[in-house]
Amino acid sequence: MPDETLIEEKIKAMKTKNGFLAALDQSGGSTPGALMNYGIPPSEYTTDTERDALVHEMRVRIINAPDFNGQKILGAILFWDTMLAALNETPLPQYLWEELDVLSFLKIDIGMAEENDGVQMLKTIPEMEERLIMAIKLGVCGTKMRSVIQRASKSGINELVMQQFDIGQTIARFGLVPIIEPEVNIANADKGECEAILKEAILNQLDSLPEDLPVALKLTLPEESNAFADLIAHPKVIRVTALSGGYDRNEACQRLEQNSGMIASFSRALTEGLKKDQTDKEFNTTLNKSIDQIYQASIT
Repeated sequence: MPDETLIEEKIKAMKTKNGFLAALDQSGGSTPGALMNYGIPPSEYTTDTERDALVHEMRVRIINAPDFNGQKILGAILFWDTMLAALNETPLPQYLWEELDVLSFLKIDIGMAEENDGVQMLKTIPEMEERLIMAIKLGVCGTKMRSVIQRASKSGINELVMQQFDIGQTIARFGLVPIIEPEVNIANADKGECEAILKEAILNQLDSLPEDLPVALKLTLPEESNAFADLIAHPKVIRVTALSGGYDRNEACQRLEQNSGMIASFSRALTEGLKKDQTDKEFNTTLNKSIDQIYQASIT
């Protein structure tokens, strides 16, 4: 059985602690791009296993950096295999919490279906209850699952949000914090309209959510500053985080600063500038600059 006192402590940290989420959950689709940005082209690996080992090395190097700790980082989002890994012979989520004061969140989804009605829904998550039980056993605080809005289809967006909340309620009943992530593609010509429809759909789901099953949100940085203020203030929302969504770090941070109450949950923007062939000093200096810039934008 999970330690309920420890779970409450972690949820309280998620609600109140300053910092941001480091998204270290690159998976099959995003891994080649992440490795290329890190200085590892596809020619340097031939199998998925080799590719995944390389990106795992990058993640561990980030976590081992001296500035990767709870002073500015609230939590880390982990890929399944990363969650199962150990650091200094300690399960990684336990190590993050006990040694670095950093919460862990599991990427629970396995990808998205093809676009239909303007959205990409979540694929069915196999053995989800077994995954949640393992996450609890390893000391994870919550989960996150990503689906994508490609155009301003009210019916499609409503269906996508309903799916996210249905799965989120199952996750919350296990005592974990579900991070609902209905990403709006930043390339959408109707991005602002998508966000207006999305906000209404989320509010409708929140209003029907049981009082004892709060959620967190991960949303694309909006076109209109403070567009998600109602979501941030909602009593059933633990935290609203922002994904960088393809914006570079400077633009992502500038946009984040214009949205009071949102904190970052960045992946590409966090690892921007990191290279495999950097010395440890160069790597750590670059990462420290990134962490500091994202932290400042998250507390503005």
